[in-house]
Amino acid sequence: MALSSTPRLPVLPLPFPLVLLPTARLTIPVSRELAEKLQAVLHDSDSSPPIVATIPIPPPIDPSSTTNFTPPLSTHTTGPVHGTAARVVRLVPVRALSASVSPRQPYILSLHGLTRIRLAQPLDLDSQMADSLSERTVHYPPADQVPSHEAAEAFKDAALRLLDRFAKDSVHSQRKDDWLRVSVILEDVPDHRSAWMADVLVAAINCDYTDKLTFLATATVEDRLRRATELFVKQASISEVSQKIANAVDDSLSRQQKEYFLRQQLAAIQRELQSLYTTGNASPGSPSGSPGLKIGGSGSEPDDDEQADADDLADLKKKIEALEAGSEERRVSIREWRRLKRIPQGSVENGVIRTYLEWLTSLPWPSATLSPSANQEIIKDRGFLAKARAQLDADHFGLDQIKRRLIEYLAVLRLRSMVEAASQASVSQQPMLQLAAKSAQCLDQNRARKGVKGPVLLFVGPPGTGKTSLGQSIAKALGRPFQRISLGGVRDEAEIRGHRRTYVASGPGMIVQALRKAGRIDPVILLQIDKVGQSNFHGDPAAALLEVLDPEQNHAFNDHYINVPVDLSRVLFICTSNTLDSISAPLLDRCEVVELSGYTYDEKIHIARRYLLPKQLTANGLSESLLVLTDDALLRIATLYTREAGVRGLERALSTVARFKAVEWVNHLDSLAGTERSDTVPKEWQSRVEEEDIERMLGVPRWDGEEREREEKIGVVYGLVVTGMGEGGIMPVESTAVPGTGLLKLTGSLGDVIKESGEIALSWVKAHAFDLGITASKGIDPLKVPDLIDIHLHLPSGAQKKDGPSAGVAMTCALVSLLTGVTASKDMAMTGEITLRGRVTPVGGVRMKVLGAHRAKVYKIVLPWANKRDVEREVALEVQQQMQFYFVQTIDEALEAAFGKGVLGWKREVMLMEGRL
Repeated sequence: MALSSTPRLPVLPLPFPLVLLPTARLTIPVSRELAEKLQAVLHDSDSSPPIVATIPIPPPIDPSSTTNFTPPLSTHTTGPVHGTAARVVRLVPVRALSASVSPRQPYILSLHGLTRIRLAQPLDLDSQMADSLSERTVHYPPADQVPSHEAAEAFKDAALRLLDRFAKDSVHSQRKDDWLRVSVILEDVPDHRSAWMADVLVAAINCDYTDKLTFLATATVEDRLRRATELFVKQASISEVSQKIANAVDDSLSRQQKEYFLRQQLAAIQRELQSLYTTGNASPGSPSGSPGLKIGGSGSEPDDDEQADADDLADLKKKIEALEAGSEERRVSIREWRRLKRIPQGSVENGVIRTYLEWLTSLPWPSATLSPSANQEIIKDRGFLAKARAQLDADHFGLDQIKRRLIEYLAVLRLRSMVEAASQASVSQQPMLQLAAKSAQCLDQNRARKGVKGPVLLFVGPPGTGKTSLGQSIAKALGRPFQRISLGGVRDEAEIRGHRRTYVASGPGMIVQALRKAGRIDPVILLQIDKVGQSNFHGDPAAALLEVLDPEQNHAFNDHYINVPVDLSRVLFICTSNTLDSISAPLLDRCEVVELSGYTYDEKIHIARRYLLPKQLTANGLSESLLVLTDDALLRIATLYTREAGVRGLERALSTVARFKAVEWVNHLDSLAGTERSDTVPKEWQSRVEEEDIERMLGVPRWDGEEREREEKIGVVYGLVVTGMGEGGIMPVESTAVPGTGLLKLTGSLGDVIKESGEIALSWVKAHAFDLGITASKGIDPLKVPDLIDIHLHLPSGAQKKDGPSAGVAMTCALVSLLTGVTASKDMAMTGEITLRGRVTPVGGVRMKVLGAHRAKVYKIVLPWANKRDVEREVALEVQQQMQFYFVQTIDEALEAAFGKGVLGWKREVMLMEGRL
């Protein structure tokens, strides 16, 4: 039966990426349902075997996919229509071929492609199932098409080049002979059979799914040959490039092996020449050697690798000999040096040992720092403390407590140096004492090395308060090198202790690296410890810091890479942190905490005048005569644009002002046509910046809106808080009454402790509702009589987590204000923990809270009586003079301070009695 006489054929969809071309064979597994339908078609077909229409089904287009699949235009717009009429060659169950049977596809179907077809209607991908075998109307291409002679010759040339490339790249001789036989057959193919040969070759080569699908959809033989020619040229180029890459890799490997063997031979020849040259010089009757013989070569200095390597080894040997006799580091160095000399130079182990020796000998060991140095001479100077105090005052404004602690440490250093000098002078005057000192030298050697133990200072404060710059000032005052180690994100304890030498590319930890960079055993090292990673399978970095910061252990710090005890007792460690919450308790126990709470407005103005403004003028190319900021302008910037504990925001604002004036100055110079730039300031230039000019330069004030929105309202009071970064501030405590069932609702991302404070506050208000005039008689719940209500207590900024007991006073005042209708002053803030007995207990962070209220222009503060000493000792005197403090012991006193004396109208005198057992 002719194919053209079969207008309708059963359609068999081919899943991606199967494509059956004419003249090709395809074997696929099929399901039992499809096999039964094929058997039915085979039974009903007049011819045996039957013919089906195979239609390739492209994958669905995913915009987010990175594949380069582009289906033909007809397939992309409607559905697949192009396919191949194929004869069913075989349909057998899998159990007849193999023991393993797939339950989903138990049959094997073999097809043989005959000719191209085109469906009359596109295949509906949504409704067409994989196991369906519906009949569709198909169209066949005309059979009398003959390509042009030029197209056939171009096709043959491209195909012959591709077959020749395949034959050259074939590893097996049988495969190579097959490609050559196909080339012979291709040369004898006539023009009218070239389209058939194109189908055979395209089906045989491994090309892309898109290329095969496009080739199948090509209707005319002329276009088909042109498409096949393009495919063959593309495949020949790909094969050629792949072969070049493979050859390059093989050549590189061969070249490396050849270079290794040649270097081994060269090393052997050089050793023999060196031995011959040495033997000739040692013989009595031998000549002194040939003058033209030079072992190291005669190239330039950069190319003289052997001479440079010999010099490095000589320097390494000198460093080993300079180590203290009998010390652990010298013993380990000598042992590794002997191993280095036994191992060949080209060995990997040679490089590992040499790197280890370079690290070991480059560290500042105690033997190299016991001699008098410039640092000791600085400490012995009579004006040492005065110079150190002047250095700290020149670098920082304020911070009296921190400066006092540092001066104490420097005074101890000076006293110890004076005692040691006096003891050495007394020993040198008496010969018997000299003998006794010499006999006890070995016993006191470790004690003499340790010297004064450096304290571990922990500076805690908000960002921008000068923690890092304080460490630099201390290093300048002591004349010591300064090293900074950032531990942010460190999750592996090996970053601190070092990697063991058994690992590839191992190295020492950050502490040993800082010692090597400093070059001395007593540097100042600054550690940022609040950003250390948490414990994980790599270890706990915070636990590794315990040995570093413990004064009783760090005299013999063990780095895993160095594997020799390193003395850290003379290092001055300075740790910085924004908060103490993220620091483990054992690590915090080894540090001396020094709090930097922040700066007042007066301190910020002084800092801006002395440090920040000159720095920004220099950075922006301006002189002092070109920009003059008034005190009012500086105060406006500090109060309305940079309300923070530190001065980083203030420095950024001053930088913005300086850049604004720099633009004006450049425009002013450009406007002066025909004049040259001079050092004199033009008369038209306005260098003075007034308070009203700040908004034009910095925009709308950031904090002005908060002060305008602050108002006296029933149920709203202001509490004092400390943020997670250590900055103090104020936060409104809002309350309102809504219909309900007498419950308390707390919102604002509150923790368990602050929720308990809210419940305690409500219980106290209920217990004293009659005394406050909220209820008409005792024993009545104000949330249920006269109406059932719920109280909603909210703390704004819900994205921030809040916890702690210090909000008890503010919550109590808010509830009293809500239920009595009395309002508190908008210029008053309060803090304190409460108890059910009505006591107000002390809280922490008083200095930060007071400074935060001062920055917010809140000048009335309610504090617990027990925090009065904290205010007198920690808060600056000028801040105390500007603010009014109410120190209270009970909630009754707090209510009178918040609302005014006699405003609430107590119905009875409250007497607080305590029982004693």
